[in-house]
Amino acid sequence: MLPASIAAPAQDADLIRGDQWHLPFLHIGAVHLLSQGAGVIVAVPDTGVDPHPDLSGNLLDGTDVISGGSGDGRQDRDSHGTSMAGLIAAHGKEDEQGALGIAPEAKILPILDTPPSGIGDPDALASGVEFAISKGADIICISAVAGASVRLQQAIKAAQDADIVVIAAAGNRPSDTGVRYPASEEGVIAVGGVGRDGLHAAVSVTGSKIDVVAPAVDIYSTSYDGKYSKGTGTSSATAIVAGAAALIRSKYPYLPAREVAHRLTATAVDKGPPGRDDEYGYGVIDLVAALTADVPPLGFESVSAPADAGPTTVGAQPGDDGDGATARGLVTLGVILAAGVGWAVVARRRRRGDEPPPRISR
Repeated sequence: MLPASIAAPAQDADLIRGDQWHLPFLHIGAVHLLSQGAGVIVAVPDTGVDPHPDLSGNLLDGTDVISGGSGDGRQDRDSHGTSMAGLIAAHGKEDEQGALGIAPEAKILPILDTPPSGIGDPDALASGVEFAISKGADIICISAVAGASVRLQQAIKAAQDADIVVIAAAGNRPSDTGVRYPASEEGVIAVGGVGRDGLHAAVSVTGSKIDVVAPAVDIYSTSYDGKYSKGTGTSSATAIVAGAAALIRSKYPYLPAREVAHRLTATAVDKGPPGRDDEYGYGVIDLVAALTADVPPLGFESVSAPADAGPTTVGAQPGDDGDGATARGLVTLGVILAAGVGWAVVARRRRRGDEPPPRISR
């Protein structure tokens, strides 16, 4: 199985920022004036996350659910997990050097659940999701495709019930022919990819479950041992969307997960045929619009705030893993009770358990 991601030669810290073409593509300078992801915890169940200098201070103690790591998720012998973490929350170095993430003030909860080969067990991924729930993660970034074991399905549902935004890679051609699990699960944000031209990337699968797309070709990020890497695939696009969700959850901490997803899709830039389509979903993510647009809520179970509501920095300091999620939940509950309405029950589809094991969607 040929991965759709390749490691780049060692890259100097003073060059990497210029190679991160997805940052100007997404107008990151304007975005970071609005939100930088403070107070948000993003769980990354993957190959572990190496303590890269560009992630210093943003990497929490996590866990290993498989053998071969350091015990706290902070070791990566593959580079994939470190790359995803960097795309989400790298803060770089002074003078605009080093890698920069979409949400550089967010915290990463590293989870080692996939070996360096990239072939894992669906129940290991489920264990990682369960750990993320227990630690109060606000977002779970799953840059992998998997078989839908019963335990994994239950873990994804539990994350949704805990008001966690779950984001997953749709899958890569030629290994995948359609949107894979857990991206195909109802309520999970399924991410496809575009190239530098903003058009559908050949590596990205298509299908009716695609929700949004993001840059996925020649994406530079962090790697192990302080190095940098280049990747192509829906994994990178998924991490970028996870960073976008962190920006939204930081600025609008009272929004339920459904409304965070709605804000991403409602403000996406339409591509292809008018409306939702199988290549682009609802379109290319637009971070500025997602943070500023007046987006009507999906239903009475959530209440939108004015688009100019300021960012918050509640919780999520080192060693304070669950406070941000707790504060958000209490505020959300207060809004709901004040409005006199209850949570809507969302039907979620179940997948077969005889699909292939998890594989990193590189």
